[in-house]
Amino acid sequence: MRAPEPRAHGTRMNELSLKRQTMPLADALRREASAAPESGIVEVANYGRGRAGLIPLWIGEGDLPTPSFICEAATRGLAAGETFYTWQRGIPELRAALARYHSTLYGRAFGPEEFYVTGSGMQAIQIVIAMLAGAGDDVLIPTPTWPNAAAATGIMGARPVEVPMSFGNGGWSLDFDRLAAAVTPRTRALFVVSPSNPTGWTATLDDLRGLLALARQHGLWIVADETYARFWYGEGPRAPSFHDVMEPGDRVLFVNTFSKNWAMTGWRVGWIGANPALGQVIENMIQYATSGVAQFMQRAAVAAIERGEGFVAHQIERARRGREICCDLLAKTGRCRFVPPQGSFYLFFKVDGEPDTRRLAMRLVDEANVGLAPGTAFGAGGEQFLRLCFARNAEQLEIAVGRVAEVLSRHS
Repeated sequence: MRAPEPRAHGTRMNELSLKRQTMPLADALRREASAAPESGIVEVANYGRGRAGLIPLWIGEGDLPTPSFICEAATRGLAAGETFYTWQRGIPELRAALARYHSTLYGRAFGPEEFYVTGSGMQAIQIVIAMLAGAGDDVLIPTPTWPNAAAATGIMGARPVEVPMSFGNGGWSLDFDRLAAAVTPRTRALFVVSPSNPTGWTATLDDLRGLLALARQHGLWIVADETYARFWYGEGPRAPSFHDVMEPGDRVLFVNTFSKNWAMTGWRVGWIGANPALGQVIENMIQYATSGVAQFMQRAAVAAIERGEGFVAHQIERARRGREICCDLLAKTGRCRFVPPQGSFYLFFKVDGEPDTRRLAMRLVDEANVGLAPGTAFGAGGEQFLRLCFARNAEQLEIAVGRVAEVLSRHS
């Protein structure tokens, strides 16, 4: 016969149950979820959203809608009844198109088995972080950088470790000594965005070799976010890549998206590039997240790759012109400190005498009717900067940046 439970234990259980019943709803959630940070970018966007005449330069997207040839491919897929479950790894046609695209861009052969279609670049990041890190693990993240990777790491129960980059007259640079010093037995991965959002810093081949050497020395994974590889203002059709320097056995996972190159931010289609040996694991992760991307949307992605090079070139030239406009107008204020970005489509600039960029971003909404993102949203090292997205038409940029320059000059 089982002995009765001691009264003291039963009392403690009742007290715990009562405490759980009476605590606020958010406190009853998993700690990592309730502690997920509010986006500093979205905070300012919500503050200014809906204002008449406001020019939004706070979000990472251009002003062009998705080209009609991409939309029509999705429409044809819908008309053909492509509304059922489909390949978890992505339809064969899209994976083959991604392989051809990479083969052309990087000058070596790629196979379809190296690519896995995800429901956005953000989901690609969530999947690879979940594959690499959990409770008790660290992920090193050079900052300032897009905040979502750090937030995704925290939600998984791992710890994002910010490693600030250096900013000087030559622009932003990696501090390899600081990066190496941040590695501990808990470190599992290194998350690198190049070209960078928000700074525009772009890793050189020597930078990439140095990062690979560090990863090899400590058995780390590298997550390479090359979303802005095509928005590159140096020589050639794309920025330097880990593809240029890595060996087949290196622990590198690539995350990317259709959002920027082909003006498909609202479509939420991305991909993971990985060694085929990881294929079943990635397929499982996709299965338990979304069970795959809608087939008609994948048809649109195929059209983007196969017919979109002219549109990509047009977008890059618009961004190049936008970069010139922003740098010229802000330099004339005499208050803005920046180095023209090497890649991406953002200008990250510091305003003399304005240490609180969150407050400054709100003020620019009120006084200039222009939306910028505060550097406080991008982690250590970015607090005194503002981010401006220049992937827009030249006329509107001249108006917007002219307004910002006027406000900054007035308060100098």
